[in-house]
Amino acid sequence: MIRVGFGYDVHQLQSGQEFWLGGIQLDHHKGAVGHSDADVLLHTICDALLGAADLRDIGFHFPDTSADYKGIDSKLLLKQVVQLIRLEGYEIGNIDSTVCLQSPKIKDLIPSIKECIAEVMDVDASRISVKATTTEKLGFVGREEGVSAYAVALISKA
Repeated sequence: MIRVGFGYDVHQLQSGQEFWLGGIQLDHHKGAVGHSDADVLLHTICDALLGAADLRDIGFHFPDTSADYKGIDSKLLLKQVVQLIRLEGYEIGNIDSTVCLQSPKIKDLIPSIKECIAEVMDVDASRISVKATTTEKLGFVGREEGVSAYAVALISKA
């Protein structure tokens, strides 16, 4: 059986915050705000995987009302999601993701981000696609008030 899941997430950007994206810390004057490390890309991938396996969403498994997840490294969340998926008998086919970010430009970081995600998920990096786009200065992303990401996950019974 083959299943597909979709994920979407948004985080506000604010001066003085660390900026984690795909498990990599970016050097930027603004960072993402959230209960965890606010890694919008990893959160989106978690939701896509959970959705594909019909296991609810990231907020259900890792509620932002729990002190256990305050400031947590999102790589740990993704690793737990992958374990849940595999416990259900699924293997990961591939992930296709897009980050919407006006600044900073991340095209040179994409290979490192892919490798990081692949390592956390214990899959070959060729199964991870990360793309980046701006919103041509339109909306909250264009005004550099926030970052968003989309992801699609393909899983199949092992």
